[in-house]
Amino acid sequence: MTISELETPSLLIDLDIMEKNLRRAAEYTAANNLRFRPHAKTHKIPALARKQLDLGAVGLTVAKVSEAEVLEQAEPQDYLIAYPVVGERKLKRLMQVARRVQTTVSLDSVEAARQLSAAGRAAGVEVGVLVEMDAGFGRVGVQPSDVPELAAQVRRLPFLRFEGIAFFPGHISPNAPGGLGKLDSLGHCIQEVVRALEQDQIPVRVVSGGSTPTLFYSHLVSGMNEIRSGTYIFNDKNTIVSGGCTLNECAAFLLTTVISVAKTGQVILDIGSKAIGLDPLAGSNEQSYGHILEAPEACFFRMNEEHGYVDIRRAERRFQVGDQIRIIPNHICVAVNLQEEVYGFRGDSIEEIWKVEARGKLK
Repeated sequence: MTISELETPSLLIDLDIMEKNLRRAAEYTAANNLRFRPHAKTHKIPALARKQLDLGAVGLTVAKVSEAEVLEQAEPQDYLIAYPVVGERKLKRLMQVARRVQTTVSLDSVEAARQLSAAGRAAGVEVGVLVEMDAGFGRVGVQPSDVPELAAQVRRLPFLRFEGIAFFPGHISPNAPGGLGKLDSLGHCIQEVVRALEQDQIPVRVVSGGSTPTLFYSHLVSGMNEIRSGTYIFNDKNTIVSGGCTLNECAAFLLTTVISVAKTGQVILDIGSKAIGLDPLAGSNEQSYGHILEAPEACFFRMNEEHGYVDIRRAERRFQVGDQIRIIPNHICVAVNLQEEVYGFRGDSIEEIWKVEARGKLK
């Protein structure tokens, strides 16, 4: 099958670029003695998780128990559920996963820890715990000064094994003004937290952090020994803007078709929010939902569920009904989750068709 035979909209993966991204990350983490536990929420495909493991990843990171259930097909030896697992039914399912695969959960409350402990007791399964620390992103995580107390509470609960700390530096763009200084400050914070834990006789085995924009700067963060980047496998427009990759390192795009040119200065594409998502460009006021490869000057400025509006007034080329356009989305993780299958290609030939087996796995 060739690319021209595909129906649109379709999500395509340039295999050469993807494989280069995978190798680069694996080589970097090995060279810097960093455990790599990539976040599989980006691709949600067991075959790609297996590629990451074969390149040296110590295990997989997932967001939800349902992702872990599906990605067991990749035969990981180790899971990190980077999300507090709360609720009896979810915890029962988690224990079934933990019977088969060594599992760690990140959490930021004693309430979540108690529920996890009770589930472990009922199932007779021990689960690892990383205490989540807010490194400045402001989403989940206790304040650094509160980490030792929560860690001590975790250690007192049966069937829990305190492993270390986790954090997400999603607010740091190394190439932005002051970005490297923020990484340095983060390292100092980590060292202070680890010292406080060790003073309380609490050993710390894992210090887990990282993001795709900070991936290749991880060696500058003192004390961190594990990273969980996910988007790096494909990259996207947000990663370009953050300085985490170049356009040539973006492996994934949506192939779309022009279905209307009725309005002057505008084309309508056969892609909308149900195929690419509604994520705005991070950290920008630009009203754009992706980078158009055929016309970088054009602006993908509006969407309905099934229609994409592109302003072509500044574009250097004109379009006709039936023309195909490739769009690098702002956020590839959302775009993948909206697909039933994705297509891996080299040149003009489709070499792989992968079912997105963990799509919609949100529980």
